[in-house]
Order: sequence, then structure tokens, then C-alpha cells
Amino acid sequence: MIIGNRVRTARVNKGYSQEELGKLINVSKVSICGYETGNRTPTLNNFMDLVKVLDVEPNYLLGLDVDVICDDAKYSIKMAKEDIDIIKELKNHPELYNKIANDSKRTIELISRRVK
Repeated sequence: MIIGNRVRTARVNKGYSQEELGKLINVSKVSICGYETGNRTPTLNNFMDLVKVLDVEPNYLLGLDVDVICDDAKYSIKMAKEDIDIIKELKNHPELYNKIANDSKRTIELISRRVK
């Protein structure tokens, strides 16, 4: 879903409609809509065309744009800013954070049922 949100944001920032972006990368408006909603995944060629036309870094669209470095700095990983924001917000709710940390699968299933 991160790819979709970021495609939408970059498209809007460039002032393109879904139809205009589709024409620029030779896909239909329906395909662009599918990318944005997460119902479709662009082919590698279409992904690279999106990167070029939207003038963004591939890692940005993939949600790998923030370096997260281990305390001892021996390694780092890349994460999406949205994922980091979720973790930060969870830490503001210690009881929920602990429930997710202790039994993530079950807790997420319970939350999911309530959202539906």
C-alpha cells in the first residue's frame, strides 16, 4: 500500500490526473488507479517509467527511504517513513504496544475484526 500512496502523492504533486500519468507511461487510467489502491502492481518497466515521469527515487516509491541504524552502527536498514510513524504512535500507547509486541498475530487479528 505504501507504493500506491506514494504514487498518488507524487502524481498529485506533479499535477497529473490518473489518465495523464497513464498516457505518459503507456498504461490505462485503470492501471494507475490499481497501482494507487494497491490492487495492481506495476511491472518493472512500468515501475521504472513511474520513477522517471514522477521524478522520484525508486526507494521512495518502495517505502525504503529512511535509514534506520542499529545502536552499535554495525548495520542499517531502510524503512518507510509511514512505518516509522506507526511505531512512534504505538509507543504513545504502552498497553497496546506491549500487547502487539507480546502476541502480534493475535492482537492484529483482534484489531482487524473490530475495524471491519
